[in-house]
Order: sequence, then C-alpha cells, then structure tokens
Amino acid sequence: MPDREITTPGEGHEQISLGAGCFWCVEAVLKQVDGVLGVTSGYQGGHTENPTYQEICTGTTNHAEVVHVVYDPEKLTTDQLLDWFWRLHDPTQLNRQGNDIGTQYRSVIFYYTDDQKAVAEASMKAAQAHFDQPIVTQIVKAPEFYPAEVSHQDYYELNKNKNPYCRAVITPKLEKLGLEK
Repeated sequence: MPDREITTPGEGHEQISLGAGCFWCVEAVLKQVDGVLGVTSGYQGGHTENPTYQEICTGTTNHAEVVHVVYDPEKLTTDQLLDWFWRLHDPTQLNRQGNDIGTQYRSVIFYYTDDQKAVAEASMKAAQAHFDQPIVTQIVKAPEFYPAEVSHQDYYELNKNKNPYCRAVITPKLEKLGLEK
C-alpha cells in the first residue's frame, strides 16, 4: 500500500470526499480553491481494503476515485466547496466523465457529518437548475478512505508537461474555471 498519509482536519476544520471523474482533475482544481487546506487523491466506497490503482481500474472493487478534502469552514463553507464540485464536472453522466468510463469515475459526495449531508442535498437540488439532464450524483456517508499511491498525488502539478491527458483534459478544465494552469 502507498506510503501516504492524508491531511487530517485540525481544530475547527472539516473534511469531505468528492468523486467527479478522474481524481487527477479534481485534485488540480480543488488545490487552488481558497480555504482548502489539503487534498489527497484516493479510493472510497468499495469493498476492497487497501486497493491499488490497478484493482480500481478493473471495476470490481466498487471504489470510486475521489479526493479527500480538508477545508477551513471559516474561509470556505461546505456549500461554496460544493459549488466548485458542481462546476468542475458533469454530474449528469452516470459512471463516467467524458472518455473516462466505469463506476470508479462516478459522481459522489462522501459526507462526514449530518450537516454536510443536508448541505449536499440542498446544494444538489439547487445545482439541478444548471443542467438539462437529471443529476446522478450519489450522496453517501463516508466509509473508510484509502489514499492512492504516491505517483497519483499532485499528479497534474508533476506531470502537466509530460502526460498528454493533462494537456488535453485537465488544462482546459482549469482554463474554463479561471484557475492557474
């Protein structure tokens, strides 16, 4: 298993996990959001303990690629964070984002508190007005989070000039959202 620790919430901080397709994309966006204190790419929601990327890609683990986010609610509310979530992907696509297809790419919010669940449900209802098709995002109580291998952490930052996927998918997403690329 990867030698990787996740950022844990300190006093007054919160955590949430978000799946919106490839975790490289989600991480690249959320790392730039003011109030986000830490983002760790990983796996959540399946039945396999300590899964590997290769196992996730088979589609048999039922884990989703997610990012575990620690944030300061004094600077960034859960609702504001979820606004970024709705804008950074198409939550109407079932088990896919663009050419990334499979249950590991599903749209999902893993909440850690009842307040987050209520905010997520209200946020999804409000976001629906911006989409022609029904939102298929799952809102689920957070099970155990497994950090991805070190090679998947800070992926865009370390590979944006090396990997064509970064240039073709992540860079345009950052441009669209008005973020640094």
